[in-house]
Amino acid sequence: MAGQLNVEVVAVESKVWSGTAKAVYARTTEGELGVLPGHQPLLGELRIDSTVRVQPLEGGELAWQVEGGFLSVTTDGVTILAETAEAVAPASA
Repeated sequence: MAGQLNVEVVAVESKVWSGTAKAVYARTTEGELGVLPGHQPLLGELRIDSTVRVQPLEGGELAWQVEGGFLSVTTDGVTILAETAEAVAPASA
């Protein structure tokens, strides 16, 4: 469906979150990245000790402190595969 992303956040030992979102933000080794619906496919390496944020279609923003891993954007959606992912309060805008 246009206007949304299918998102999965997975840590090495467990699935952390999955659902539909308006946007995903992450810091890769190349810099800060924002993913919106229709984004071109890519594979990025997550920066160690960074935060991944997801804006679900419903509800407030979600955030996880990650210790490295990868972000994959495909035509099917966004997958965050992190070494570890610990829920944190999202930063204020």
